[in-house]
Amino acid sequence: MGAPVRVLFLCTGNSARSQMAEALLRWLSGGRADVHSAGTHPRPHVHPMAVTTLARQYHLSAETLFPKSLDRYLDEPFDYIITVCDQAAEACPVFPGAATRLHWSLPDPAAAGGTFDDQQRTFDRTAKDIENRLQAWLTEPTVAARLDVEQ
Repeated sequence: MGAPVRVLFLCTGNSARSQMAEALLRWLSGGRADVHSAGTHPRPHVHPMAVTTLARQYHLSAETLFPKSLDRYLDEPFDYIITVCDQAAEACPVFPGAATRLHWSLPDPAAAGGTFDDQQRTFDRTAKDIENRLQAWLTEPTVAARLDVEQ
């Protein structure tokens, strides 16, 4: 088997959607993907509701997750760049190599209103949406073949 597939999830704040996508792809790929996330304007911390969602719904630790600047990855080659918010898609620079760019427009769960429970449910729904998109993407023949996952 060759080098692992390198994937970068981009968002504005790198505190919720892209962090959940990073953790979920690492889990769904069984660690066979080299997964990273970054933001165009990273926040200081991963959103606590994203951490709660990962722990409660997926039993995943967010211990190693932290917001990172897009600048950190500008000179690194990736196979896939996946933007998860419209602002990041517009601001996404050109990366070296032949990266395939995908855009998954996901509403920002951190912008949800309502009660604490309403807001947490929004994070939970966003994670489920990301999981569904990742599962579909992982079954695409070119991706599945690179990651050696069941189709």
